[in-house]
Amino acid sequence: MTKTIEDIKKLVEPDRIHRSLYSDPELFALEQERIFESTWVYMGHESQVKENGDYMTLNIGRKPVIMVRGRDGNINVLHNQCTHRGAKVAGKKCGNARAFRCCYHGWTFKTDGTLIGVPHKGGYEETHFDIKDPKFSLKVVRSQSYRGFIFANLSSKGADLKEFLGDAASSIDNMIERSPGGDLEITGGVLRYRHNCNWKFFVDNLNDTMHPMVTHQSVGDACQSYIDELPKDTPPTREMDIVAPFGSSYENFDMMGVSVGPKGHAFTGGTDSIHSNYMEVDGYIEAMHKSYGEEKTKEILCVNRHNTIYYPSLTIKGAIQSIRIIRPISVNETEIETWTFRLKGAPDDMLHRTMLYSRLINSPSSMVGSDDLEAYTRLSEGLMSGGSEWVDMSRFIGREERPDGNMTRAIGTSDISLRNQYAAWLGYMTDVPQQEEL
Repeated sequence: MTKTIEDIKKLVEPDRIHRSLYSDPELFALEQERIFESTWVYMGHESQVKENGDYMTLNIGRKPVIMVRGRDGNINVLHNQCTHRGAKVAGKKCGNARAFRCCYHGWTFKTDGTLIGVPHKGGYEETHFDIKDPKFSLKVVRSQSYRGFIFANLSSKGADLKEFLGDAASSIDNMIERSPGGDLEITGGVLRYRHNCNWKFFVDNLNDTMHPMVTHQSVGDACQSYIDELPKDTPPTREMDIVAPFGSSYENFDMMGVSVGPKGHAFTGGTDSIHSNYMEVDGYIEAMHKSYGEEKTKEILCVNRHNTIYYPSLTIKGAIQSIRIIRPISVNETEIETWTFRLKGAPDDMLHRTMLYSRLINSPSSMVGSDDLEAYTRLSEGLMSGGSEWVDMSRFIGREERPDGNMTRAIGTSDISLRNQYAAWLGYMTDVPQQEEL
C-alpha cells in the first residue's frame, strides 16, 4: 500500500508516535528521499581533505558522492557518477587524485567535476556530444562549510546552512573555541559501530536522560564499587571521570536541562553536564589563558553540553571534542561513525582523553554503548508485538519550557527533544505537493 500525505500525518501526534515509524520499510525509503536527500547532511571536516586532490567517498541517503579539495583549494561535493554510463568514478573510501578516471570507459574529470578527457573521441563526431558542454561534467552538489564542518544538500530549495543550524551552531563554536590555537583537526582513525536497528532509535537516545539510571545502572554500580574498594588516598583516574557520571541521579540530569530548536536540533546540558567535573589536563588552562585571557577562558569552559544533535545526521560532544555520524543502511540497520578532534595548541593529553572517552563509551567493545544497543534490540523486537500501537513521548509536555534565543529550554528529563525531532520528521515527510502519492 502506497502511503499518502494524510496517512503519514496520522502517525505523529503531539505527545506520541506510531510504532511503524521504526519498522516500516516504505517509511524508511521515504525518509531517505524526504529527509536525508532533501536537507543539509554532514559530509566531513575540512581537515580530512587537507591537500589539493584529497577526497572521501560518502553517501547522502542512497546517493554516492565525493567530497574533494579541488586544485584551487576549494572543497567540492560531486555526484559519484560518470556522465557516460553511470559508473562511480571514485571507488576507494579516500585518497588523493589529480583527476577522476572512470574504470569502465576512461572518461576523465577534474576535481571540480569538469570533463577533460574522452578516449577515442573521434567516434563522437557528428553526435550531440561536446566535451565542453557542462551537462557532461560531474554534477555538483550544493555544499557549504560552517567553520570547517562541511554539509551538503541534494535539494536546491530551502535555507542556507547557517540558517539551518540556527542557535545550535553555538556548540560547534564552543568546541572550536576550546582550542588554544582557535582551530580543530580530525586525527586518528574512525570507530564504526553497526547497529541492527532503525536509525531513529540512536537519535532518540542521544538526549534521552531518563535511561542512564536504568540502562547503565550496572556500569555505574561497577564503577562505584571499584572506587569504594580503592585505598583511601588513591588519586582518581581518567576512567573514573568518564564512566562514573553515567550513574548520575535523575535530579542531576534534570539540572542539566535540554534545549531544542527548529529543524529537529537539540542539546542537553548548559553550564553542567556529565563532562563538567573532569580532572584538569596539565598545561591546558595555561595555554587557554595565554590565547584568550582568564575571563574569556572561563566563559568558554563554563559551557558544558552533553550531546548536540544536528538533525538528522550529526551529533557532537564539544566538551570532549568528538563527533558521531548517523548513516542509515536499511529500516533495521544503521552505521555509526565516531571521529575524534585534536585541539590545536592544546597538550596531547587532551587528545588522549578524547580517544579514551570514545573507546570507553562509543566503541563496539564499550560498556556503555553495548547497553544502549541491547535496549535498541529490545525496542525493535518489542514494538513488533503490537500490544500497543503508540510510543509515548509526553513527559513534561507543556511544562517548564521557555525561550532561549531561537531555541526552547526545558528540564533535563523532559521528552521535549523527542517531540521536537518528530515534529521535524513530520515536516520533512509531508513537505510535498498534497496531490502527490508517496
